[in-house]
Amino acid sequence: MHTPPPEPVDWQDETPRSRRFDDIYRARSNALAQSRSVFLAGCGLPERWRDRDQFTVLETGFGLGLNFLTTWATWLADPQACHTLNFVSVEAHPVSFEDILRSTRALATAADAASDLAAQMPLLAQQLALFWPGIQPGLNQCSLAQGRVQLTLCVGDVLAMLQQWPGQADAVYLDGFSPAVNPDMWSSATLGAVAQHCHSGTRLATYTVAAQVRRRFTELGFSVEKCPGVPPKRDRLQVHVNHACSKTD
Repeated sequence: MHTPPPEPVDWQDETPRSRRFDDIYRARSNALAQSRSVFLAGCGLPERWRDRDQFTVLETGFGLGLNFLTTWATWLADPQACHTLNFVSVEAHPVSFEDILRSTRALATAADAASDLAAQMPLLAQQLALFWPGIQPGLNQCSLAQGRVQLTLCVGDVLAMLQQWPGQADAVYLDGFSPAVNPDMWSSATLGAVAQHCHSGTRLATYTVAAQVRRRFTELGFSVEKCPGVPPKRDRLQVHVNHACSKTD
């Protein structure tokens, strides 16, 4: 099967920007804090994976791998972490490994980075070096950390990949580019497909608080809670399955 060419990334003052969507992959500063606050804390991690055999995270939008690497580093640092971390991420336009590594090195040298976590990022990213050049359309499996971290990179259209992956998620990171520039990632069809992979205890998290996204979650029967964000984001969303709905307006 043909390996797709890497998605070009424009670097503007060490801020990575997508040419396709004219949107940034991450902020130049506070990127690690945003990942930890919006996605990990938003999904109740690391507490919810503790003393479990397996824990599965589903992500829409792998991008430069920030959330995966942050989750992996947090898992490594937690003595009570689940035995096996399954991380499943959908990405229609994978970037090059070199851009992933550049991003992690920039994070590690940022003045506001949490030093221990930031220092881990390039080291963990290097472990993708053998796997990354061979990724192809469809489901790509990568076994890391002596098999205790399983990365499944689903390369292709988000709806097709969500239909192809058969599993259930304990946590969902919704991290596509903004609804204004990438509406397909936030459509009713996409969020409905995500819901098919959720169970009664699943928690979902995202940085966007767009009214149409909140409405679509509510229509799916989810509880939606607007929470304080990390600058430059003012707010973030936490979404719960089978909880009483929370007012977000």
